Amino acid sequence: MKRVLLSIAIVAGLLIGCQDEDTKNNDLSQQEAIDMSDFYVQTEELSARSTDGTGGKCQSMKVLNRQLKENPGLYKKMYDIEYNTRKFIAGKKGGNGNGNGGGNNGGGDGGGTPVTDNLGIINIPVYVHVVYSNSNENISDAQISSQMRVLNDDFRMQNSDANNTPAEFAGVAADSEITFTLAGTFRYADSRTSWGTNDAVKSAYPPVTPQTHLNIWVCNIGGGILGYAQFPGGNLATDGVVCAPQYFGTTGFVQAPFNGGRTMTHEVGHYLNLRHIWGDGRCRQDDFVSDTPSSDRPNYGCPTYPTAHCRSNDMTMNYMDYTDDACMSLFTEGQKARMRAVFQPGAARASILN
Repeated sequence: MKRVLLSIAIVAGLLIGCQDEDTKNNDLSQQEAIDMSDFYVQTEELSARSTDGTGGKCQSMKVLNRQLKENPGLYKKMYDIEYNTRKFIAGKKGGNGNGNGGGNNGGGDGGGTPVTDNLGIINIPVYVHVVYSNSNENISDAQISSQMRVLNDDFRMQNSDANNTPAEFAGVAADSEITFTLAGTFRYADSRTSWGTNDAVKSAYPPVTPQTHLNIWVCNIGGGILGYAQFPGGNLATDGVVCAPQYFGTTGFVQAPFNGGRTMTHEVGHYLNLRHIWGDGRCRQDDFVSDTPSSDRPNYGCPTYPTAHCRSNDMTMNYMDYTDDACMSLFTEGQKARMRAVFQPGAARASILN
């Protein structure tokens, strides 16, 4: 009898051991299936330069470089967010998440194919902090409302410029199914005339419930800078978007050619984990989205189509390039998938949906 029991115990142990090994192997296979070989966060200072006299349209990557130096743990947070983004999208598509922009080797979202995530229409409540040193900077409620309309039209692909998308890219243009609702406006008179990009305005006027709301600061940044945003994973005390008043909205104190509200569309894209369409690098560095062609530089003004770099036509009308507001018209299916992935349960922006 003892021998029988001993034999049963040995067999059971072997079975459990095999099951444990299978579980480990499955976990390892899943880990290996998500290709992170192309992941990066630190970039060249390419985005801080500008040939159109703005002094650098968007400073988000420059701000990220600074935050990475100040916070050693930020890289790991952003790596985990990217890994989970790719895993989520791959699971919804049934693939492994390989293939970044322009067909380069590496990871990314897969792009092109719509992703069904069962999140429905996502609404983001917004707090606007108007920080002003003169009457022009104290922008009107009408100007704020005009910006909210642009955000909703652009993210839902309901803007009139969408009709100008070339046939080459029309098939991947996407309604992100993300909307925005103004939850409140705060106004602060301040003698300071320029705030820079070191988050001083956020320290002076902290964000309100950034876990559940997008906070936007409208203030004079200085240096010809239009705006900057914080990527998912950063410090909650500085989370949100900063925009200069003359580039916010479409009416009132606005300045052409950035008077179409697209600075905020661009910066909110960063807030929702989108990179610049050229990847802030050269042809082999990209934005982790396969349906946005590779490029090695930003585009300015209103380029004629086609404009080609890296052996493909640039998607100059994408909101994540640097073209004039009137010449922007789309996000792609791949960009939509990345943005919506940050709202999945447990993800970096999931608390906004609660």
